[in-house]
Amino acid sequence: MDGVRRRSHWAWGYADEEPAADELAATAELMTAVTGFRLDGEIEEPVPLDAVELPAPRVEPPPLECCTTEPYARITHTYGQAYRDLVRAFRGRFDSPPDVVARPRDEREVMHVLEWAENAGVAVVPYGGGTSVVGGVEPRDLGPVVSLDLTGLDQILEIDPLSRAARIQAGMLGPAIDRRLAEEGLTLRHYPQSYELSTLGGWLATRAGGHFATLGTHIDDHVESIRAVTPRGVWESRRLPASGAGVSPDRMLLGSEGALGVITEAWMRVRPRPDFRVSTTVTFPSFERGAEAVLAIAQSGLHPSNCRLLDPTEAWLTSGGDGTYALLMLAFESADHPVDALLDRALELARLCGGAWEEIQNGGGGGEHGTGGQGGAWRNAFLRMPYLRNAYPSIGLVAETFETAVTWDRFAAFHTAVIGAARDALHGGGIVTCRLAFAYPDGAAPYFTVLAPARRGAEIEQWDAIKRAASEAILAAGGTITHHHAVGRDHRPWYERQRPEPFAAALRGAKAAVDPAGILNPGVLV
Repeated sequence: MDGVRRRSHWAWGYADEEPAADELAATAELMTAVTGFRLDGEIEEPVPLDAVELPAPRVEPPPLECCTTEPYARITHTYGQAYRDLVRAFRGRFDSPPDVVARPRDEREVMHVLEWAENAGVAVVPYGGGTSVVGGVEPRDLGPVVSLDLTGLDQILEIDPLSRAARIQAGMLGPAIDRRLAEEGLTLRHYPQSYELSTLGGWLATRAGGHFATLGTHIDDHVESIRAVTPRGVWESRRLPASGAGVSPDRMLLGSEGALGVITEAWMRVRPRPDFRVSTTVTFPSFERGAEAVLAIAQSGLHPSNCRLLDPTEAWLTSGGDGTYALLMLAFESADHPVDALLDRALELARLCGGAWEEIQNGGGGGEHGTGGQGGAWRNAFLRMPYLRNAYPSIGLVAETFETAVTWDRFAAFHTAVIGAARDALHGGGIVTCRLAFAYPDGAAPYFTVLAPARRGAEIEQWDAIKRAASEAILAAGGTITHHHAVGRDHRPWYERQRPEPFAAALRGAKAAVDPAGILNPGVLV
């Protein structure tokens, strides 16, 4: 439709944001200078939308206005945003697109789509913003598929200012949620890296990690109740601050990835926007000393809102460091009281671990911490990374990120093992960095980034080798296959080894009860 901004058919973001030729050349020059890689100098062009060859739909769509088989809709609902998705889309490889795309405008249409799909033997893949990096929305080896796009359910239906809660539809994008709540002086305060293009329903279905590095780290911590539609009826928990009444219906849906129901709305805990904020960056002579400080702060009861530690290489690549020190971004915030004393105590703990700092920033209620200095530089790099990555297939770079969590007693050995496994998979030709993204009293959530020169045409094989090596090392060293990226199809082999078999049987039983025909996102979890 004229005047409607369209998502790119292959890249992160919108079609009018795809990198131009001069931007690609500049990015290639920048990445060569920053990484020291010897790139081949070739700038490859993506396959344009009108040149994509798409398999014909294998099923006729239902007689519903919300359903379409239009090629652009099918193409843009084929993949998520993993690097392997980006490369395949860049090269025009859309071998297994959904046959139908449904964009329901209300819950009644969701029910009609599920009824049709069950009767027709068509798999249903729920789709929010399409930002999965683990194959969670890809209709891989499923037979006929309808991609159920929930972004038409995009309203805040109620706000309860006394209880500080809001009833939000699942298809609402992060920025829209924040804008609407800001009108009431409120915020959900959840900012994953995918925030710009991801939805509440996607956050809930994948147990997304967000703004807070301690305490309310996952979207789970902000839930009062969830409502979902299944082929066997509506599943809605009672809205309560807490309950000890058996296994929680909410906890069954959180992380269910669309396999146990289509999340349509939720009551979410919200809060006043912070008026008191203070932040700084702390340098350490090594990542190990920085980790000691994070441990001390996490166990202190101070509960900083930001406590993210970058290793020297990541600090160098993203924050203007020189590669000789680790960098801790530390911040506190409150809507009720000054937080300067909390930062002062955290800095005392950091000093005992060799930490040093210069400037302390005071700020209001913006989206993230650190508007200037190295913290601000990292924040900007963090937010721009998906756009920067759009250039990688063109200039010949492979990128992968993987995240996990592990207890403090295992952390040192774990970090060494996983970094070593990832480097071995690169055969000496790449960079591996680590940051501690979230911190708990009993452990931390390391987040690893891998960059390497691409073998043109073999990027998927490179990515798979890195993914496999890292995943094996994570499980062998006692970590979880994912802290907040979810299981999807890419992590499922390791998830099946991580979970206890009696629990797996219980999960299969729950799915059989609400989805006896097995149409809801087959291939994830079970």
